[in-house]
Amino acid sequence: MTRQTEPTQQTATPTRGVAGPRRRAILHPRLRGGLFGLAGLALLALVWELYKTLGPADGVILGGITVLPRTTDLAMPHLAVMAVRLFEPVTGAASALPLWQAVLAGALFTLGIAAVGWLVGVTVGLALALLMQRFRLAESAILPWIILSQTVPLIAIAPLVRRWGAQIQFGEFTWESWMSVALIASYLAFFPVSIGALRGLSSPDANHVDLMHCYAVGWWKTLWRLRLPASVGYLLPALRLAAVSAVVGSVVAEVSIGLRGGIGRLIVEYAGAAGGDPGKPWAPIFGSILVGLVAAGFVGLIGLFLRRFRRGEISL
Repeated sequence: MTRQTEPTQQTATPTRGVAGPRRRAILHPRLRGGLFGLAGLALLALVWELYKTLGPADGVILGGITVLPRTTDLAMPHLAVMAVRLFEPVTGAASALPLWQAVLAGALFTLGIAAVGWLVGVTVGLALALLMQRFRLAESAILPWIILSQTVPLIAIAPLVRRWGAQIQFGEFTWESWMSVALIASYLAFFPVSIGALRGLSSPDANHVDLMHCYAVGWWKTLWRLRLPASVGYLLPALRLAAVSAVVGSVVAEVSIGLRGGIGRLIVEYAGAAGGDPGKPWAPIFGSILVGLVAAGFVGLIGLFLRRFRRGEISL
C-alpha cells in the first residue's frame, strides 16, 4: 500500500504585507531623526532656562576662571525675551523695520554670497579631485598643500583678499567687496569636496576597474559609468560640510572686511546694544543658524535626486 501524502498548502503572502514594512522602514528613520532633532532643541531650551533660573548671577567660577556664564538679564536673557524682541522695531525710529525682517534681509544677503562661494568651491574641489585621481604624481604634489591651506586663519587673510581684489580691474569690471567674501567662502568649501570626491572616485573595487580595462573602456567612460556613481556616497556628506563651511566663511569674512548688508555685520552692530537691549544681539545669531540650515537642506534636496546611488553613504 502506498501512503498518500496530503498536499501542503502554501499561503501566498499578500503584497501589502511586504510593502507595508518596507515602506515603514523607509519612513521611520526620517521621522525618528526629525523627532530627535526637535527633542534636542527642546532639551537645549530647557537647560538654558534651568541654568538661567538656578545658576549664580556671577556664573560658576573655579580657580579664578569662569567656566559657566553669568545669569544676569543682560548676559543671559530668557528665551521669551529673545522671541518677543524679534517682532519689535530695530530702533525707536518711526520708519524702523521689525527686527525679524532686518535679520531676514541680512540672512538672504549672506545666503546669496555663500551660494556663490559654495559653487566656486565645489567646482574647484571636483577639478582637483579629478586631477589627483587621474595622476598619482598630482595627488602627491597637491594633497599636502590642500590640507595645509586650511591652517591659515580667515581673519588674517580676509583683509588681504579684499586689498588684492580692489586692485583687479578689467575694462568696466571692478572687484567688489562681496566678491572677496565669496572667495573666502569658496576657500573653506573646496577642501571637504576635494577630499571627499577623491575618496569616492578611488572607492570602486579593483575587480570592477579591471573589468573596465578588459572591455577596453577609456578613462572618461570609466569615470562616468563607474567612479562618479560610486563617489556619491562620499560626495554628498562633503557637499553638506562644504555648504556649512561656506556660510561660516561668509559670516567671518563679513565681520573681518566690514561688508554691510549681511548677517555678519548685523552681529557686530547689534552686539553694541547688548547693554540696554539684551534680546537684540541674539537675533542675527538665530539668522546665521537659519542660513546654515537652509544651505544644508539644499544639499539634502540634491541627495533626494541621487538616492539610488547613496548605498553605503560615508559620514565625514
